[in-house]
Amino acid sequence: MEKIFVVKRVAESLWAAEDAMDETVQKASALMGDIVQARKDLDTSHLLWDASLGKVAEATSAMAAARRALMEAHHALYEVKLRLGVRQKLDGGHPSVEEDHRIDDVPVRRVG
Repeated sequence: MEKIFVVKRVAESLWAAEDAMDETVQKASALMGDIVQARKDLDTSHLLWDASLGKVAEATSAMAAARRALMEAHHALYEVKLRLGVRQKLDGGHPSVEEDHRIDDVPVRRVG
């Protein structure tokens, strides 16, 4: 099988995993908002909801770490692609792997 087809298949799996993670983080964030709104709607104590809100926040933090790991895998797979000699631009409806790879070159300004 040609390298480009194998690389394309892996890229499509990566993009699907990234999209799924984004959707999961979005749903967990919505859950957190729904918990806060439920507390307000029912006019109950913060203490009643604190444990559940904390667990959702903990899960969301873990999801953010998993998302970051996927981004690191994305960059590592870009390097694999180059080492395999595949130079074609892959287009999966996402920003190009090449553009994504350069994100780490952007300086980060710390605030606070």
